[in-house]
Amino acid sequence: MPAPALLAQLAARYAEPHRHYHALQHLDACLRHLDTMRTLAQRPDEVALALWFHDAIYDIGAADNEARSADWARAELLALGAADEVAQRVHALVMVTRHDQPPRTPDQELLLDVDLAILGAPPALFDAYEQQVRLEYQAVPPAAFRSNRRRILQGFVDRPRIYHTAAFHDTREAQARANLQR
Repeated sequence: MPAPALLAQLAARYAEPHRHYHALQHLDACLRHLDTMRTLAQRPDEVALALWFHDAIYDIGAADNEARSADWARAELLALGAADEVAQRVHALVMVTRHDQPPRTPDQELLLDVDLAILGAPPALFDAYEQQVRLEYQAVPPAAFRSNRRRILQGFVDRPRIYHTAAFHDTREAQARANLQR
């Protein structure tokens, strides 16, 4: 867990008024999922740190949120005296949440699955998630939002597997596909 002062900074970020999904409840859900799957992680504390930072910077419409969040994580870890290789691994974990490259390590696989757990949630929770994402992008005209959202979600459907770990694949893949294809 981050140091108290840093924890307060991160909590303030996740509580920003423009956040409806990428807020404290998403971070809490991610950390709870990690707790149940902790044994799958090679370095569970690093995965947890990456989860704290993965949406720390969330500026609607910005293309560099993950990079800025990853850079912040690395800088804070180094300032707190973490080894460079730890800071680099956490940076890489945060960067993989861009969802534009396949994961290269088991910890990256687990982190992505935890981040995308909502896709395989029961339909009512998935629908609430979709409504929260829409609120985050309320400035985007409805037709443009639907078109972009459809493209993003179709990208997950088109993958051979949405979830990388057997644990998430076996328990959430079918529901995720059903949610995404509705």
